[in-house]
Amino acid sequence: MARERDRERSAAASPEPPPDRIAEPWGRRTPYGRGESWPVRVDSYVVDGAGPDGPDGAGPDGRNPGPVDRVDRWVPTASNLHSNGDAMELAVRDGRLVGVRGRAGDRVNHGRLDPKDLYGWQALASPDRLTRPLVREGGAGGVQRETDWDTAMTRITDRTRALLDGPGPASIGFYTSGQLFLEEYYALSLIAHGGLGTKHLDGSTRLCTATAGEALKESFGCDGQPGSYTDIDHADTIALFGHNMAETQGVLWSRILDRVAGPDPPVVLCVDPRPGPVSQAATLHLQPKPGTNLALMNGLLHEVIAGGWTDTAYIEAHVTGYDGLARQVAGFPAEAAAEATGVPAEQIRAAARLLGQAGRLLSTVLQGFYQSHQATAAAVQVNNLHLIRGMLGRPGCGLLQMNGQPTAQNTRECGADGDLPGFRNWANPRHIEELAEVWNLTPDRIPHDGPPTHLMEMVRLAEEGSLLMLWVSGSNPAVSLPELERIRGVLGQDRLFLVVQDLFPTETTELADVVLAAAGWGEKTGAFTNADRTVHLSLKAVEPPGEARPDLEIFLDFARRMDLRDAHGAPLAPWREPEEVFEAWKECSRGRPCDYSGLSYALLRERGGIQWPCTAEHPEGTERLYTRGDFRSRPEDCESYGRDLFTGTPLDQDAYRALNPDGKAVLRAAAYVPPPEQPDQDYPLWVTTGRTLFQFHTRTRTGRVPRLRSAAPDMWIEVSAADAAAAAIAEGDLAEVTTRRGTVRARARITGIREGVLFLPFHYGYWDAPEEDGHHRAANELTPTTWDPSSKQPLFKTGCARIARVAGLPGPAPAPVNTASGPVRGLIPPAGPR
Repeated sequence: MARERDRERSAAASPEPPPDRIAEPWGRRTPYGRGESWPVRVDSYVVDGAGPDGPDGAGPDGRNPGPVDRVDRWVPTASNLHSNGDAMELAVRDGRLVGVRGRAGDRVNHGRLDPKDLYGWQALASPDRLTRPLVREGGAGGVQRETDWDTAMTRITDRTRALLDGPGPASIGFYTSGQLFLEEYYALSLIAHGGLGTKHLDGSTRLCTATAGEALKESFGCDGQPGSYTDIDHADTIALFGHNMAETQGVLWSRILDRVAGPDPPVVLCVDPRPGPVSQAATLHLQPKPGTNLALMNGLLHEVIAGGWTDTAYIEAHVTGYDGLARQVAGFPAEAAAEATGVPAEQIRAAARLLGQAGRLLSTVLQGFYQSHQATAAAVQVNNLHLIRGMLGRPGCGLLQMNGQPTAQNTRECGADGDLPGFRNWANPRHIEELAEVWNLTPDRIPHDGPPTHLMEMVRLAEEGSLLMLWVSGSNPAVSLPELERIRGVLGQDRLFLVVQDLFPTETTELADVVLAAAGWGEKTGAFTNADRTVHLSLKAVEPPGEARPDLEIFLDFARRMDLRDAHGAPLAPWREPEEVFEAWKECSRGRPCDYSGLSYALLRERGGIQWPCTAEHPEGTERLYTRGDFRSRPEDCESYGRDLFTGTPLDQDAYRALNPDGKAVLRAAAYVPPPEQPDQDYPLWVTTGRTLFQFHTRTRTGRVPRLRSAAPDMWIEVSAADAAAAAIAEGDLAEVTTRRGTVRARARITGIREGVLFLPFHYGYWDAPEEDGHHRAANELTPTTWDPSSKQPLFKTGCARIARVAGLPGPAPAPVNTASGPVRGLIPPAGPR
């Protein structure tokens, strides 16, 4: 508490003029040195009408005269438009949200907020919020009309009962989000798995970080990030593998920028085919061809082993599988990796020296690896790098297989995305018995004849007609899934009963038979956990509009109407309030790797963010895992027995026990094979998709915020200067990208992207597009229906395409100029016709 008071005082003592956080997304620098504490900088944004920018009052200290002083109360929460977990407080005046400020004493952000944190809350007041349920009359082509909750829920329960009585639980599926609260995921997991008996439950985290969880299970026996954000404070080398941190986790990038600006700065390695703020700050930038990450990692591991930079004592004590890994990479020196990846051999050797000679190495991984060819195999090799170097469990020696969504970690912990609650192993009968005891069910009530169904398999089951009901909560698959023409056809089938639960009208609600109006973050209470295991409590600040209801209330109402019962005939989900569900989750997690048993709403209110495991033995939480090589990988305890990284075939307990009888970390090797779709005469370029700093997912919220919308208002296409010249395309020209799946039109932005590669942001759909646009705006019109065999994560970054100029007047590309989408240096966008 004393440290928090010191931070508050230091923040109050150094006010400065507020920067324009669209023009300066990462704010002003507060440099610090290795081993020092990251200085506090409290960011705020409050709307009032009397602030320095006209209607707004904004500042770095949250103490501007006028708007802040007229706030009725500040309500604690954390960021919900990215996975960083930035702690903040919501400003409430006259029952309305009017602003935010960072929490100086929180371990995650030390008061900082990124642009989405500062402005994203305004979406809750959008005039097109859903405020009442909708039901469709007249079948798939019928009209949606507003109705009352009883009518909407009766329609859902009547269809559910009919399906249970007919084809059975396997005809019902649930697809949720990475943006709900822990309590909502846990309740849904209990209802779906234990109440209805379906194993068809997955989340939209399948699209962004399923590979993170799978890679951790393959190496360490269970999910959960080994490292901590505080490793940035101690590392001498930071490697970002396919992780555009500047745009996906802006506040964490500010932390790295402040280390780089301070004394004894770390070396930074960037692996990304696109340049941008990360590569500009990096010591070394590698730009591999799409689909070749595993080849690059095998080459780096070869060079690290050949250089003698392994920790033999750590390997002998804590690791199994070293000989197999060494054999696999022995024939893949830098020259072989260069031939596969297009990265010069001398750059690969230089990167290996940085990694091999680091005294304290922090690595982060994200979508550049997770959504590309051989995703899990490539991510696992980053784990292997840390294991052979003994770079775990010490300050600065961290590994973060990052998340993309604010509560992606909770979906995996609570069993709402293709896992079982508490990191339990579906193939371990003892784990099923444990879960059945927690839920007061017989083990046969919990389906475990195979792994829970992943999303892309649910789509296939709906397409063939065996999945007849799909309940989507907080997600927009009609824009976010690959090969959208196919997805629209599947979701729009008359035989599929589609329920969609959301805050706003979306491309997916348009297809629904029942639409349920949900309350948003700030309008309900619950806990959520970020990418470094930090748990925050978000308290209800304002009432939801109209008749909108919290997701938890909707799920529990469904359970009561279905009269779901436990083995003793008592209500299966008896809770009324979020805190009751949290207390039940604590018992489900007790003794498991993600142990919440030492946490409480009261403690989270008092302390702010706390990292799990938090127990009676570790009441302050746990900063780093595996500090003594104490992995949760024993055969009887592990979350997964692993998979064949090439085929995805699960190993059984006997095979795993033979591989790892002593519960060590496992080095899993994999051979590189080229992506099946390769550039050819008709489609000569690679096409990849990704994020931009100012938008989130399908823009259902950020697209309704004026400052964020204007910062990146529309789709664009990034192309290298050489590829643009070959197609006679100039900056700002309207261009058309075509793949075997579809076509997208947008203005061109000529950047320093790797030659032969196109990039499109995936955020843009059709809810706010001109009617004449048709289906030519969403990047996922182009992407293939393929997924990683181990993580089942769709691969959005390995398709092939062609680009052509479309006749018409050139104009400015709507891409931000201060992020990775910035134009090549010196290029001036056209002002008129050529």
